[in-house]
Amino acid sequence: MRVTRPMLAGAAAAAVLALAGCGSGGDAAAKVPPTATGSLESLAAEVKCKPDMQTDADTIRQAICVTSDGKFVLATFSTDRGQREWINEAKDYGGYYLVGRKWVAVGDDGVVTALRGTLGGAVEIGTDHSAHSHGHSG
Repeated sequence: MRVTRPMLAGAAAAAVLALAGCGSGGDAAAKVPPTATGSLESLAAEVKCKPDMQTDADTIRQAICVTSDGKFVLATFSTDRGQREWINEAKDYGGYYLVGRKWVAVGDDGVVTALRGTLGGAVEIGTDHSAHSHGHSG
C-alpha cells in the first residue's frame, strides 16, 4: 500500500479532530525520563496500551491508544524526514505532540503530559485556529 502525504495529513487531521478537547494541564512533569525508542508495539507496551492499528505502511505505522490518562494517536516513522514532514503538516490542525526519535504521540495536553512522564520526548504544540472558527455571540 502506497501512502501519500495528503492521505497522511488527512489521517492526522482526523486523528487530531477526533481527539481534540480541553486538556487539564496540571503541574508540569517533575522529571522527564530519557526519550524512549522502539517499535510502535514496544512504545505502546511502555504506556500500557493495546494499539488499535489504523495505518500499517512501510513509511508510517499509526494506531489509536487508550490508557487511564485518555485517548491518543501513536505513530512511528521509517525516517526522521518523514516524521518531521508529518508533524509539520499535522500541526496545522492544532493539538499536542509528544515527539521522540521516529515516533510521535498526539493527544490533549493532559494525555501528552502524562505520556511524557513515561516516554520522555519533547512537547510541540499545534497551531490554535479557534480564534478563526465561526463566531458565536452569547
